[in-house]
Amino acid sequence: MFSLCEWGNSTPWLWAQNIGNLWRTAGDIYDHWEGVKDYSIGMMNIVDMQAGLEGFAGPGHWNDPDMLEVGNGGMTDNEYRAHFSLWAIMAAPLIAGNDLSAMTPETKAILMNKEVIAVDQDPLGIQASRVAKDGDYEVWVRPIKGGGRAVVLLNRSTSPHDITATWEQLRYPDNLKAAVRDLWRHEDLPSTQGSFTASVPGHGIVMVTVKP
Repeated sequence: MFSLCEWGNSTPWLWAQNIGNLWRTAGDIYDHWEGVKDYSIGMMNIVDMQAGLEGFAGPGHWNDPDMLEVGNGGMTDNEYRAHFSLWAIMAAPLIAGNDLSAMTPETKAILMNKEVIAVDQDPLGIQASRVAKDGDYEVWVRPIKGGGRAVVLLNRSTSPHDITATWEQLRYPDNLKAAVRDLWRHEDLPSTQGSFTASVPGHGIVMVTVKP
């Protein structure tokens, strides 16, 4: 594997797939929800820089938004779950950047969530698109093998809020009935059609799979 890093300065997504397997798309990550520190940038800043790059990623050639900060202490567990979920739905390399010998149970549970990792490693290799943004409330969608979708409902505000993903955003017909699985609660939710709505914590996500 060959990983390129020139911090996205020369738009490597346009030329690097014939040279290496992954390329950094942004500056160095800063263990913080949002903001800038010296030459480093916060997690949400990097997420915004990934929107629109999905067409350049695929099996064997990946956009790399930098390593994970999960467990390093600069964010809450809710924020780290959002971090891990967004990297997974964006088909990003999941490179642990914490001290593996001194993990809390909460950090270990985030990094070892097999259902979220399975989305990241889905064989189709399709990076998610941001299909809806209403201020602080966003919907990210990724097609997965078998006709299903992985969905992240992202709440960038500090207060809980209901967020809806519509079947139109998932490119499903409105009358399609689908099974919904919560990947952090590890439980099947009631089947639904037309849309899916969940209460999303502040600075947090709800991540599900939707399967016809």
